[in-house]
Amino acid sequence: MAGLLNSSSVLMCPHGGMVQAITSNTRVKAAGDLLLRSSDMFTITACPFFLGPLPHPCVQVQWVQPAARSKAVDDFTLTETSVGLCLAADMAPQGTAMIVLAQPRVAGL
Repeated sequence: MAGLLNSSSVLMCPHGGMVQAITSNTRVKAAGDLLLRSSDMFTITACPFFLGPLPHPCVQVQWVQPAARSKAVDDFTLTETSVGLCLAADMAPQGTAMIVLAQPRVAGL
């Protein structure tokens, strides 16, 4: 079982930009913080990626593989094995989100 992601988890784009999660979950917590779900909003700031001479930063994460069975408030949760695509403003995929730190106390499938 993999650790569930919560609002204290640290995520980054493959270029070093920081992912900020904005969850609509107001009820379910793990290790004292709200659980993150695949439907939550994940924005990326400070991505330094350039495509040739033009900046082409990652701006959001779209989750393509959330937890298979674990749900919170009728939506699938995210675990440290979930897969999210980092997207540019033109929706071009730019790599997978890196889960740097997940809470270790509560796990899910």
